[in-house]
This record gives sequence, C-alpha cells and structure tokens, in this order.
Amino acid sequence: MKSLLKPLLITAAVVAAFGAQAQDAKPTITLNVSSFPDLDRGVKAAIPLYKKLHPEVEIKLTSLAYPDHHTAMTTSLATGANLPDVMAVDNGFIGKFAESGGLEDLSKAPFNGLAQRDKLAKFAVNQSTSSAGALAALPVDIGPGALFYRKDLLDKAGVSEADMIKSWDSYIASGKKVKAATGAYMLGNAADIKDIYIRSGLKDGDGIYFDKKGNSLVTTPRFVKAFELAKAARAAGIDGKIAAWSNEWSEGFKRDKIATQMMGGWLAGHLNNWLAPEQKGKWRSAQLPNGAFGFWGGSFYAIPKQAKNKAAAWDFVQFMTYNKEMQLTALKSQDSFPVLLDAQTDAFIAQPMEYLGGQPARQAWKTAADKIPATTIDKFDPVAESVVNAELDKVLEQNKDIKTALADAQAQLKRRVRR
Repeated sequence: MKSLLKPLLITAAVVAAFGAQAQDAKPTITLNVSSFPDLDRGVKAAIPLYKKLHPEVEIKLTSLAYPDHHTAMTTSLATGANLPDVMAVDNGFIGKFAESGGLEDLSKAPFNGLAQRDKLAKFAVNQSTSSAGALAALPVDIGPGALFYRKDLLDKAGVSEADMIKSWDSYIASGKKVKAATGAYMLGNAADIKDIYIRSGLKDGDGIYFDKKGNSLVTTPRFVKAFELAKAARAAGIDGKIAAWSNEWSEGFKRDKIATQMMGGWLAGHLNNWLAPEQKGKWRSAQLPNGAFGFWGGSFYAIPKQAKNKAAAWDFVQFMTYNKEMQLTALKSQDSFPVLLDAQTDAFIAQPMEYLGGQPARQAWKTAADKIPATTIDKFDPVAESVVNAELDKVLEQNKDIKTALADAQAQLKRRVRR
C-alpha cells in the first residue's frame, strides 16, 4: 500500500485558477460529497486513505437513496442552491446532467481531464461526454454486462451454460425447460432482453436511441428485433412480469423463482450482500446470450460550476478514478468493477469468487469490458427510454402490433424532443 501514500498533488494550474485553498496545512477545507448507496461505500472507504494524503481536507459525505439523491441534485443544479463540491451521478442520469450546463467541463483547463483518458475503459469516458463535447464527469466504475444464473436450477432442467447463451432462441428454449422442471421463471421481466438487444451490434460513436444528428432510431430493425424477442419470451411464459428492484423482484431471488438475471457484474455483490446471501455457491456468471456485449450502469463524479472548493474537489475525483489502490479498495468493498485499466489487470481480478462457486468471474467481466463499444449519449435518452418502455408494455400486455408501437414511439419523441 506504499503507493497509496504518494499524494496526488493538486496541480499548480488548478491552484492558480481556484486559489491556494488546498495548500493550507491546517484542516480548513470541508469537501462536501453527495452520493447514494452502494456507491457511498466507496467514499467511506476512501476517507481514511485520502486523509493520509491531505490531512487539511475534511470530507463530509451526504448520502440519499438512489432516486432521492438524483432528484435533489436535479433541483440543486436548477436552482444553484445546496450544491456539493463533488456530485456522484449514476449512468442513468449522466446524459441529462451532462447537458444541464450546471457542471464544470472537466476537459478544459485547469482540469484537462482528457489527458489521461487512455488509462480508462474507453466507453466510460464517452458516457459522460455531452453532445457538445464537454466532459461532465470522470467515471469511477463500470458495469460490464453479464448473465447470472442459478446453476442448480439449470442442472435440474438439464440445461448447460453453453446451450443457454448460444443464441436468443436457445435462451428462450432453455427457459421453457427450466420453467417446466423447476417452476422458476427464466428472467424477471421480458424487457431485460430488449434492454440488451438494443445495445447489441453497435460501434464506437453510435447512439442507442438517436444518431449523431439527433434523429430517432427507435423504428430501426434493431428495435423491431428487440421487441420481437421480448414478446417471444413473454409468449413462452418464461418471465415473471416482475420489475427490477421491486420487492417482488428481491423476493423472487430469495424464493428460487428467478433462474437468471442479466445485469452488470456488480450484481454479484448485491446477491451476496442482501438479495440472496443464503444462496452462496449456487449462482454463476456467463457472458450474455448471442455474443452480446453491453453495460449496465456505471458511476461518475462531477463538479458543479458553483462548487466552493474546486481544487480539492478535482484532486479527490482524480484520486477516486486514477489511484489503483483506491480502485481496488472500491472493488473489494462494494464489488464495483474498476474503470482504471491498470486495476483491471491486477491479480485480484483472477481470484475465485466464493459466492459464485469459486468461479473467477471477474476475468469474464474484463473480457466483456474490452468489447463494449464507446457509444454516445444524448440528453433525450431518458425520454426515449421511457417512451420505448411504455410502448413495449403495450406490446406485451395488450398485444399491440410491434411496428405500430415503435411508430407511435417515434411520433411521441418528435413531439416531446425539441432541438
């Protein structure tokens, strides 16, 4: 841990721009950090380590529930009141916040935040870059997609991992076998397949819902096929019609009612810590079906333009992102996969995971991370996601025609999105 004691010096340029606030040896700087569970565990782990480098900085952590935190930050950015020095942002909100105009552009001096981008997973930096090219935040962790599955339930149904992930058709066929043999649903909600498929087959620079000119992509063959697969899963009776993160969803794990779950690698930590700790050794992790590679989530740290301690804030954000020991500490404390490439090659990545039956699953997550394209974000992505999900519900629940549903989604977006 010796390298952890080597300070990340607050650069002369930052000090010159924001004053000599970080040079005072006395504990006069209070750095306000706003976060949410479980990301806040990383901040808690960082505090004693960072204090060794900067005893003059007192870190005050405020943590709210996931939706409450992002609602509070949305309000603060809009009003300019109650803004922290460092703001945690989840992937689901980064596009909206990046386009808000309330965050520092970390690509510009004195931050020069793109100088070390080659040290990070390439797709993560794109996630926090606005349509105008502003770097709204630094990524701190990523969520390479994985398919978690109950090996005992698949074994009882005579389904192998290879058969299950060979194609989407084989995944659905495997789900029928699992349901017949065990009574468990193959997945919580058919929408999970849609979420992965619309992110499949993309290239660097592509958008998920909009192209580079801001045109909607929701009527393209990619979305049609995604809806068809979700409908096929629902027709096969292999999904529980359960919304992720609902009480019914968490109970589904505890009661052996959900056999697989597609999510980021960080789900292993949630399963182990609170969703299904008693099922240790029964779960495994595989790559996504049909050779798909995508990400679920990812976390970022941003600095509001009206932050009071920007020099110290920038130093802390860099510590969380670029310090290898801190990245590994976060991995061990909260199972967040590191964004720092140097941390991804650490020997710890190859260690067996007891919860997953001794499987060295992080190696597969590293493989997935290397293959995930650097897609672009659009400030209207959350709007498009909401509209598309609403139309998918009509397809699944009311048997609405797929092409009609997507055409209606396109029309709604034209009305709601004004550029």
